[in-house]
Amino acid sequence: MATLREKQIGALKQMLNLNQTQTKTLAGEPVWKILIYDRCGQDIISPLISIKELRELGVTLHVQLHSDRDPIPDVPAVYFCLPTEENLGRIGQDLQSNLYDAYHLNFISPISRQRLEDLAAAALQANCVSQIQKVFDQYLNFISLEDDMFILKHQNSEAISYYAINRGEIKDTEMEAIMDTIVDSLFSVFATLGTVPVIRSPRGNAAEMVAEKLDKKLRENLRDTRNSLFLMDATSQGGGHFSFQRPLLIVLDRNVDMATPLHHTWTYQALAHDVLDLTLNRVVVEENVGRSPAGGAKVKTRACDLDSRDRFWMSHKGSPFPIVAEAIQEELEQYRSSEEEVKRLKASMGIDNESDAAFSMVTDNTARLTSAVNSLPQLLDKKRLIDMHTTVASAILNYIKSRRLDTLFEFEEKVMSKAATLDRNIMELITDSDAGNPEDKMRLFIIYYICSHSMSEAEFDRYAAALQSAGCDLQPLTYIKRWKAYAKMAATPNQYVGGGTKTVGMFSKLVSQGSSFVMEGVKNLVVKRHNLPVTRIVDELMEMKTSQETEDYRYFDPKQLRVTDSSQIPRNRTPFQEAIVFMVGGGNYIEYQNLVDYTKGKAGGPTNKRVIYGASTLNNAKQFLKQLSLLGQELH
Repeated sequence: MATLREKQIGALKQMLNLNQTQTKTLAGEPVWKILIYDRCGQDIISPLISIKELRELGVTLHVQLHSDRDPIPDVPAVYFCLPTEENLGRIGQDLQSNLYDAYHLNFISPISRQRLEDLAAAALQANCVSQIQKVFDQYLNFISLEDDMFILKHQNSEAISYYAINRGEIKDTEMEAIMDTIVDSLFSVFATLGTVPVIRSPRGNAAEMVAEKLDKKLRENLRDTRNSLFLMDATSQGGGHFSFQRPLLIVLDRNVDMATPLHHTWTYQALAHDVLDLTLNRVVVEENVGRSPAGGAKVKTRACDLDSRDRFWMSHKGSPFPIVAEAIQEELEQYRSSEEEVKRLKASMGIDNESDAAFSMVTDNTARLTSAVNSLPQLLDKKRLIDMHTTVASAILNYIKSRRLDTLFEFEEKVMSKAATLDRNIMELITDSDAGNPEDKMRLFIIYYICSHSMSEAEFDRYAAALQSAGCDLQPLTYIKRWKAYAKMAATPNQYVGGGTKTVGMFSKLVSQGSSFVMEGVKNLVVKRHNLPVTRIVDELMEMKTSQETEDYRYFDPKQLRVTDSSQIPRNRTPFQEAIVFMVGGGNYIEYQNLVDYTKGKAGGPTNKRVIYGASTLNNAKQFLKQLSLLGQELH
């Protein structure tokens, strides 16, 4: 069963093959071509296809649509961009300047009738209608970061952010536009999967608007006989390309859980996002490279790609950080022993001193050396990966130590899992100048405030004063206070059961031993997993359990001919095997990892569940706090 990511890669490769299906027999020399994309097209392609793979697909040059480009005759040009007015204007200029021999125009999301006519007029005017080979709607307006994770936007993502949706001043027309943008991308996801989902959403928020609009758009598409997007789905009543049972789409609103996006975390991928700003599967790390003549440290930046091509990353991105550090240590030792072997062989053959006698000793060592030489490229690649992960992990470790993130993480865990005893009170942590930066303290306090049942006004003011003297920006608190007052009116009891783990001082050992990656006592960690609010909702809806939290959720089935009141639609009583969870207003790696752990727990039995996590955009705690701060300012 192909994943969403694999299907998106397949669609892109077909596009780069000038929209002809690639057959095994024709896999000879590729057609050489150039690729022209806008920023959005670049964001979609870059996490999926490396520059080396682009070359193998015959792309000799890839350039930005809005850059200065010289004419290149005799070469087809493949365009991959959004059908915006600005982009179409630029394509019109290219036609006018007669830049290329043949034009293959691929629009990331469907081009409107009006704009298609404008494009045709531009082609007529430039007298090059015959050179436009194909115009394709690709329905690829989303970014796959993992096999089971996607976001809608990276460029201009603030247009569909939590802040944009929850602004006090927002006009209805603006809200409609945001919802349409989200629905357009979600529609692309299902067109790529080739399947029509059953949709569930809570009532009375942005998630409900998205669910309603998507239901309507899918219906119109299924009714349109000229359209073959979901043909497979229509013919095999309820079967997509990949299963006989339709998936469940659960649309949620960020307001369902405001603590998790601010939570300090301890898994590798989520830490890389939190402290190193992991973006589109890449982090940029600063590393010290010796001393400058003046005596200061010389620093250079290094970009590290953390993606599915990296075996170590794939097996450890969801692991607790101490276990990652230990694994790096093991890899390093393995590498050193293989390196020693190569050196020993060279020495025993006298290759180090190139003497004639050396060659008479070749016989018994040839086989061993051949195997060593054959494994050399893999060895070098392994070395490169170990170096890279050492760099990334050291950078994360420095943040953990300088901001005491271990202490904050453990405290938040206890708060979120409603542990009766807190070793220290929160005021101590706020006033402790070593524990975290002002931003960390604000995150900690907001989680504490959200999860505590009651706090008197005087108590709240006392904390606010302490936060202010610790250098915190109090705007996010202004907003959260208002948010909590609203949420209380619609509160469901016992929202949090904890953020994912029970920790047993694993960080303190790691931190006390300096920067070297030697850690003891990590193996006997007692990890007790909890489901986060989003995972609990997914479990209830997939398993068709009824609970106070989800019994009021709306139910849409775009394949039902008539729309009836959503409570009267015949319910499918068999549990769902696949779900797509979509978070309106931004997601994070902590929630994603919690869902991955949930499906792994389920995968042991016969219920082999698949869950894809999607979000309008990914925010780390810093970005999310900034949005809360902007919302707080509006309330003054």
